[in-house]
Amino acid sequence: MSELAKVAQAMVARGKGILAADESTGTIEKRFKSIAVDSTEENRRAYRDLLFTTRGLGEHISGVILYDETLRQKSADGTPFAELLSRQGILPGIKVDAGTADLAFCPGEKVTEGLDKLAKRVQEYVKLGAKFAKWRAVITIGKDIPSTTCIAANAHALGRYAAICLAHGLAPIVEPEVLMDGDHAIERCEEVTEWTLNAVYEALYVNRVTLEETVLKPSMVIAGKDCARQASVAEVAERTVRVLKRCVPAAVAGIAFLSGGQSDEQATANLDSMNRIFTGRLPWPLTFSYGRALQQPSLKAWKGAAANVAQAQALLAHRARMNGLAAMGEYRPDLEKKAA
Repeated sequence: MSELAKVAQAMVARGKGILAADESTGTIEKRFKSIAVDSTEENRRAYRDLLFTTRGLGEHISGVILYDETLRQKSADGTPFAELLSRQGILPGIKVDAGTADLAFCPGEKVTEGLDKLAKRVQEYVKLGAKFAKWRAVITIGKDIPSTTCIAANAHALGRYAAICLAHGLAPIVEPEVLMDGDHAIERCEEVTEWTLNAVYEALYVNRVTLEETVLKPSMVIAGKDCARQASVAEVAERTVRVLKRCVPAAVAGIAFLSGGQSDEQATANLDSMNRIFTGRLPWPLTFSYGRALQQPSLKAWKGAAANVAQAQALLAHRARMNGLAAMGEYRPDLEKKAA
């Protein structure tokens, strides 16, 4: 087995998942505004330090996706964050895309940028200690969209990105997100997710990507957040797994879902349901790669105050544990009440 295949497997180890802490400067500024904290470099460093020094984090977190700034920052004791994570058995990863831009001639649709000079950046990130990478594509459901153009452009970019990462030493997370925004029914989400994943795996094949060295980070098949009928946990599980079985080759190391705007407990319950219903019947492990669904309780508790760090860390450790259990189909909602 190649070193990158070992990294990909470690990312989806049993009972563990990935913490997405790769918010861009603009995104973290919005999060900080919600708790009335200025988004200075020091505050961003202190918040990430809080997350990464949480005791026992490595028990349920296999890897952390970092932002460029964060990969270059250090803990309060002067230890580079990548080294701090590695000491806990947690793989440091890096977001390598440059965000989304409007897709020409496709109103309301986006394409992810950042392929220019990506090979050079990947080589630098490897030297800084990164072991894996992430690139996010976004697919919007709306009137007459997504278009074939949008699906093809984003699949092509994901294929190119994955190939460049593998060629220069990073295991790629492939993230095609079908957004929850809108009033579309779950049936429409299922249809678009299947279309997207088929296009992505064709692009990965065309770009000669070794699937054993990759992890898929998809959205769950779920109704638009403004849809009148919200599906049950069991229906989300059934539809999501049906699409994955149709589209994702068995060679892929694992699947780590994004939370995509679901509430903390909803994202956990949906993941648990998939693992509970389909235990022992899938070719790949199903786990999590959550950002807000892991961090939100901690962020609210922290409020920028050093006195709140211990409470914020306890909340992160709890959410990591709940999702670690969900990744094994062993989560129970009453465990939330016990912790509270």
